[in-house]
Amino acid sequence: MNRLLLLFIGAFFLSGCGCGGNQKSDKKFFRYNQSSGLASLDPAFAKDQSTIWACNQLYNSLVQLNDNLEVQPCLAKSWNVSDDGKVYTFQLRTDVKFHNNECFENSKGRYVNAEDVVYSFNRIIDRKLASPGAWIFNNSVDSVQPFTAVNDSVFQLKLLKPFRPMLGILSMQYCSVIPHEAIEKYGANFRAHPVGTGPFVFKSWKEGTALILVKNEHYFEKDEGGNSLPYLDGIKVSFIDNKKTEFLAFKQKELDFINSIDQSYIDEVLDEDGSMKPELTNKFNLLKTSYLNTEYLGFLMQGNNQKENPFLNKKLRQAINYGFDRKEMLQYLRNGVGKPAESGFTPYGLPSYSDELKGYHYDLEKAKQLVRESGYDTKQQLTLYTNETYKEFALFISRQLELTGLRIKVEITQPSILREWMAQGKVQFFRGSWLADYPDAENYFAVFYSRNGSPPNYTRFSNKQFDDLYEKALQVNNDTVRYALYRQMEQIIINEAPVVPLYYDEVLRFSQKNVHGLTPNALNLLHLKAVKLL
Repeated sequence: MNRLLLLFIGAFFLSGCGCGGNQKSDKKFFRYNQSSGLASLDPAFAKDQSTIWACNQLYNSLVQLNDNLEVQPCLAKSWNVSDDGKVYTFQLRTDVKFHNNECFENSKGRYVNAEDVVYSFNRIIDRKLASPGAWIFNNSVDSVQPFTAVNDSVFQLKLLKPFRPMLGILSMQYCSVIPHEAIEKYGANFRAHPVGTGPFVFKSWKEGTALILVKNEHYFEKDEGGNSLPYLDGIKVSFIDNKKTEFLAFKQKELDFINSIDQSYIDEVLDEDGSMKPELTNKFNLLKTSYLNTEYLGFLMQGNNQKENPFLNKKLRQAINYGFDRKEMLQYLRNGVGKPAESGFTPYGLPSYSDELKGYHYDLEKAKQLVRESGYDTKQQLTLYTNETYKEFALFISRQLELTGLRIKVEITQPSILREWMAQGKVQFFRGSWLADYPDAENYFAVFYSRNGSPPNYTRFSNKQFDDLYEKALQVNNDTVRYALYRQMEQIIINEAPVVPLYYDEVLRFSQKNVHGLTPNALNLLHLKAVKLL
């Protein structure tokens, strides 16, 4: 990176851009970067990390998740579910105001009521808006009157059939509550004029340069000691599009936090076991936690016979699962970041995760035995499709599988083309990943439900016992009972081996030493309302 670019970055942060002149030294503004840019501040379009992170500061939903991904009250102070699991009734707080904005009379934000929730949710499913979040309600909510304001402080949601994960879905940024006045005033330009109830208020956004948010002085949440949140005076978001430049800005203390680092700096920062280099521990904080993302290889479970599709042979699929060392793969290719996927498909970090389930681990002799028992002609070559990013993983696996007698050719394909081929059933052996949208294992088991098309069921897996358990689990309100059903479903996936789980991902967050209260979570949500800069 050249010196001019470094000087620009430093000048940007020193300028206090968008805050009405130079930033006073006693003001506490949290600085982070979004290398991918920012497309919108409208929560109806919160489909990517940059929008989700920004919207998480500006808006609130009925419920929210704590760091353990447990559903907690937010705009709703309590709720109950009907005995048949179809009607959710929420008691709303009556002390929450929208941000002050010109869309309101005298530019003063008004109190939130149940009609605002109805309006916000109806907007999500409005076809004219074409929100990418419409799927959260499509085919699941009542087709006649899904959303009802019983009175100003009681909101009701009606489902077509029981769906326990709905509470987790309602915590998503798509479900943020907004005022109709803002849409009526700004229309499509609401994307750049957000009005919510969140801990921070929109100040300015110069696209591609900086986003400035300031403290909501009237925010309703307090800490355990009764002190008002947030602690910060504001947030500054930059849009440096180069991850290497971002890391250098962080090292020079021009950013308070970065989420992951460029691969080229991994060896400089992390030891082989994924911990931070000893010489850096007094300079930066490393926050590492589970991330609800499972990387895997998938088999197409469709075809007339094993000659046309050798992966219809279960013993061959099991042999591949046993035939390589996941722990060595992570240490060699990821500096120990992530955990070997040896407990099935659903990742650790989910409330229902259990490491008591025994999936696949490296066992070369067992893999060789299964190859022999499969009857597969090892003179034939198998083809594994992946993209450039995961090329080294595929090569590592193929080299280790050679010891079992299997010959694996690695075919590199563009990500968009590979996804299309997976959806069309044109590839029999492919690399995939599954990132949770909400913190419930149902999100992962939907990948194997036979009535689901492709996506998400890229493997075309079909198992009646699994389907029956899946449908039963959706109707169970008791989490203990539901999790027991999930373990049975996971065991079926392990036994049938339609996929090869590789690893459960982890989030790496680096922050400056003066940052306190920045806690990680398995959905990689950015919560800043309880962060302090000391």
